[in-house]
Amino acid sequence: MGTERELAATFSPAEIEGPLYQKWLAAGYFKANAKSNKPPFTIVIPPPNVTGSLHIGHALDHTLQDILSRMKRMKGFETLWLPGMDHAGIATQNVVEKQLAAQGKSRHDFGREAFVEEVWKWKAESGGAILGQMKRLGDSVDWSRERFTMDEGLSKAVLTIFKRLYDADLIYRAERIINWCPRCLTALSDIEVEHSDDAGEFVQVRYGDDEVSITVATTRAETMMGDGAVAVNPEDPRYKKLIGKMVLLPLVNRMIPIIADELVDPDFGTGAVKVTGAHDPNDFEMATRHGIEMPIIMNEHGVMEGSGTRFDGMDRFVARKEVVEELRKQGRIMGEKRPYVHAVGHCQRCDTTVEPRLSKQWFVRVAPLAKAAGDAVRNGQIKIEPEELSPRYFEWVDNMHDWCISRQLWWGHQIPVFYGPNGEVVVCGPDEKPPAGYIQDPDVLDTWFSSGLWPFSTLGWPENSEDMEKFYPTSVLVTGYDILFFWVARMVILGLFAVPGKVPFQKIGRAHV
Repeated sequence: MGTERELAATFSPAEIEGPLYQKWLAAGYFKANAKSNKPPFTIVIPPPNVTGSLHIGHALDHTLQDILSRMKRMKGFETLWLPGMDHAGIATQNVVEKQLAAQGKSRHDFGREAFVEEVWKWKAESGGAILGQMKRLGDSVDWSRERFTMDEGLSKAVLTIFKRLYDADLIYRAERIINWCPRCLTALSDIEVEHSDDAGEFVQVRYGDDEVSITVATTRAETMMGDGAVAVNPEDPRYKKLIGKMVLLPLVNRMIPIIADELVDPDFGTGAVKVTGAHDPNDFEMATRHGIEMPIIMNEHGVMEGSGTRFDGMDRFVARKEVVEELRKQGRIMGEKRPYVHAVGHCQRCDTTVEPRLSKQWFVRVAPLAKAAGDAVRNGQIKIEPEELSPRYFEWVDNMHDWCISRQLWWGHQIPVFYGPNGEVVVCGPDEKPPAGYIQDPDVLDTWFSSGLWPFSTLGWPENSEDMEKFYPTSVLVTGYDILFFWVARMVILGLFAVPGKVPFQKIGRAHV
């Protein structure tokens, strides 16, 4: 009679799962073969950011992908579930900057090169933890194909597609209104701006004197020193006689025109609005249409600058109170409402109130690309499940504005544009070098630019690799519905441009309910 093995009083998953997972890896159960004759099934894992650890949402996503992958293997498919992580741009830089701040230091104490080295150290630490968590979950991924959005191959893909887009006149540099974080000191995408209902103020201010006078309504009195015009609706009978006249702008004593624009809602406020083109996106569009001056009266830190008034040097919120108080002394406040609750944008990473700012940035011209991305779903090349989520996708791709892709950060893919001593501009692709003496643009690319290449850059593009031949297009993308119209749309846009006629994935499945 053999020796009986006594059962443990409690079950310890780690004692069973760890050795079993290592046994699976050693046997090569999860490794895909690009030379196989089996039909392919491919999932590229939505890459988690290297800013922390996996959460319960990741666990759900990974479980669903694991179920699909294991099922397809058992059904005789050559199955590739490809793992990897995203460098996460501003999110990662913020984490490292906070660590340095706790030591009484900033990135400027290190300089760009040394700071980036510090971020790579963080990546090694945080990324390693995430990979360990994926193994604890039992992810049946092909670890031999693990990728990172800033590894050598993916960096080559970024340089390649940037140059191709630029050569196709789909990337340009221009001075436009962008979302700006005065703390992170960078442009932000719409994705990185979170709106909340904040209690502010709504004041009515009388511009001009007895001869030509008009009252405007605003929630941002501090920006009035940058006004280029006052606008009214052309059909508003109250103001028709004032259109074309000049009116005195208080505090700076500058004459500005009264213009007519259909964008103005005659039923909102007084029906007259200030046009501050350098500090408001709608005003920028209006000022551009009418050729209105757009003075900048605030610096990148959200501090008043260049107005030529006593308010220069004040924080924007301090200036708001001071401006209103000065206008009240002058008898120009015709109405006030406090609190005035309205939607205000905040930086997703640090919660600082976002400042619309006129700034020179790099953009992708999205109109022709977005149409192709919309058509891919409409004609059935890509199927969104459940189908009722499709309208959210169309709402985004059918109304896309040009995409601001430059960020004033140090961590990320530096923009491959070089400037010559006489204003020359050279864009360098892989294995290309600029002429001697040319200086590279200091900005980096929006993290969504590189993650938008994920489905094909991870498979070896721009090379015509065996993995591209076998496993692309990918079969299904399992992701959250909340980024359907951000990350997903960008992957479709860039995928169709990089590999004409082929969508990056055939199905999009919602992971969250």
